Amino acid sequence: QVQLVESGGGLVQPGGSLRLSCVAPRSIFSIYTMGWYRQAPGKQRERVAQITSIGSTNTADSVQGRFTISRDNAKNTVYLQMNSLKPEETAVYYCNANFPGVTYWGQGTQVTVSS
Repeated sequence: QVQLVESGGGLVQPGGSLRLSCVAPRSIFSIYTMGWYRQAPGKQRERVAQITSIGSTNTADSVQGRFTISRDNAKNTVYLQMNSLKPEETAVYYCNANFPGVTYWGQGTQVTVSS
């Protein structure tokens, strides 16, 4: 059973920042594309950002300039730095590991943006 372990969620005021972390097994982390998705209540899950095994990134237009995905290969960890958060970005954020034909998900971490 592959486990992706997320952390870093919580309550933050509008305009605030949070950093999410996701630790993956080394066998997964070294070759899979890692990503962050989010799902708000009553909405479909959407991709926020991805980073390949060689560090190429792709970020959703809605978070461009505010969110940054990065990875630390020594720690098998992928991060999502989120700045200038908005109330509508309240959601469960999920870590994802993707390889052609295989996908793994974390359990999700709640991010609530509210004053």
